[in-house]
Amino acid sequence: MSLFFRQSYIVAIKDLRSEFRSKEAINASLSFAVVILLLFSFAFDPSSDAIREMSGGLLWIVFAFAGALILNRSFARELANDCLDALISSPVSGAALFFGKSLANLVLLVGIELVCFPVFGIFYGVEWWKQFGSLFLVVVLATWGLTVIGTMFSALTVNLRLRELMLPMLLYPMMIPALMAAMKLTTDLINGQPLEGDATTWLRLLIGFDIIFTSLSLALVETVLVR
Repeated sequence: MSLFFRQSYIVAIKDLRSEFRSKEAINASLSFAVVILLLFSFAFDPSSDAIREMSGGLLWIVFAFAGALILNRSFARELANDCLDALISSPVSGAALFFGKSLANLVLLVGIELVCFPVFGIFYGVEWWKQFGSLFLVVVLATWGLTVIGTMFSALTVNLRLRELMLPMLLYPMMIPALMAAMKLTTDLINGQPLEGDATTWLRLLIGFDIIFTSLSLALVETVLVR
């Protein structure tokens, strides 16, 4: 088990260094998220109470679309010089390779989301920091679900010519339960409601979603990589 986590850590650090060196996906994803938040601020009245009721929905629509830009690069960056074949042939297990890439994607996505929250607060006048600890927990749980499924589909579509189109088409329908829970919890937390009562049901749904799809991905990734 310690070897698994050591290998995953090495893969994650490699991916983070590679991304921070080029900044291609980070710049594209962050710019896209900020522009969409700006456009939504023109479409909706930031001073209305309705914006608070749909705040979670707006944020997670932005996160889901911006996240696809990061996730699509997860395995695509390994295509140059047959690096993907070298990784698959290396002593690193497919599960460790997948888990390491998922961790790297989680760090990148959470970083972009944390930048988006202050931007959201400025554009819409929303006090999103009222329950930051609980909100951060929900963001990490929902982003992990998005990351796990997105990284798996990135491996599945890496050799397709239209992978930029196929990945979102596969990803978003699978993410519906987690996105529903994330939108509901984020809206409640931004409006100052604590994580109790019905909110714990949505939180358990989010945790269960992560456990199920993480387990399935780790079990099936070898089959996907060696297809």
